[in-house]
Amino acid sequence: QVQLVESGGGLVQAGGSLRLSCAASGRTSSSYTMGWFRQAPGKQREFVAAIRWSGSFTYHADFVKGRFTISRDSAKYTVYLQMNSLKPEDTAVYYCAGGVYTGQAMAAAYWGQGTQVTISS
Repeated sequence: QVQLVESGGGLVQAGGSLRLSCAASGRTSSSYTMGWFRQAPGKQREFVAAIRWSGSFTYHADFVKGRFTISRDSAKYTVYLQMNSLKPEDTAVYYCAGGVYTGQAMAAAYWGQGTQVTISS
């Protein structure tokens, strides 16, 4: 079993920055791809970004390219999402996940509990 714990959410003004963290523990595997999803009220969950533990591959959805950056510290089994130039439409619960990248999508086997990100205008 793999446990994922997110942190770093909060309330910031538009144009500000936040860094989310996701700490993985348990039966983690370097073969997993780690990713971030988000879900705004009344909307479907969106796939935001992904990274392999090796760091050899990253993916960012078009709507966050140039603003968000996914990274990882493989020694700490921690994945980060640096979010800059935040917009009110980035308001959502952000979830960390571990699974398989399927080409601009991800089949998640494990989920974190989510962390709320709220951007005020």
